[in-house]
Amino acid sequence: MLTLLVGNKNYSSWSLRAWIMLRHAGLAFDELLVPLDQPGTAAAVRAFNPAGLVPALRHDGLLVWESLAICEYACELSGRGLPAEPAARALARSTSAEMHAGFRTLRKLWPMNARALGRRTQEPPGLLADVARIDQLWNECRARHGAGGPWLLGEYSIADAMYAPVVLRFRTYGARVSPVAQAYMETVLADPAMREWLAAAAAEPWVVAADEAGA
Repeated sequence: MLTLLVGNKNYSSWSLRAWIMLRHAGLAFDELLVPLDQPGTAAAVRAFNPAGLVPALRHDGLLVWESLAICEYACELSGRGLPAEPAARALARSTSAEMHAGFRTLRKLWPMNARALGRRTQEPPGLLADVARIDQLWNECRARHGAGGPWLLGEYSIADAMYAPVVLRFRTYGARVSPVAQAYMETVLADPAMREWLAAAAAEPWVVAADEAGA
């Protein structure tokens, strides 16, 4: 049995990545949600994951405790989420790893806030550079391997899971992107799994003040 530990659906971008990959992989799982930034949060998370972070996945005694690793594990279990063609698979992994390790200015200045719309912040050069690089990546993926469907590499892949929270950030803060990137965002926002996540986020009562950026 798979059990996925997640944080608030409104704010936890890393939780969204693992959750939506499991959904698209077609894997049944129990969900355990721990509200973030609460008095008992740290203890509750560590009881499930000694690293003290969300998300984390338990499967028959195995603990997988990092978003990209969970996504890769979901792909291995299901046989979905990694393109069959080697070049496309390498691009999926490269773009996913860049998201995992990079775009720190974007993540700092534009925290994920799934239910917020119309927020505006200052846009220093580092933030605009992150937006431009992501736009470039999306265009490259679509141009090289997008003929088979509306996702970054045609069919849904690990790359789409890794960039799902970015789509929400771009929507919240009004990122200016290319037509290709805009069309991709519309695909993500229309995805039934994403709509399920957004509905749950909208119903949550918790507010994390540090993640309420923008006027």
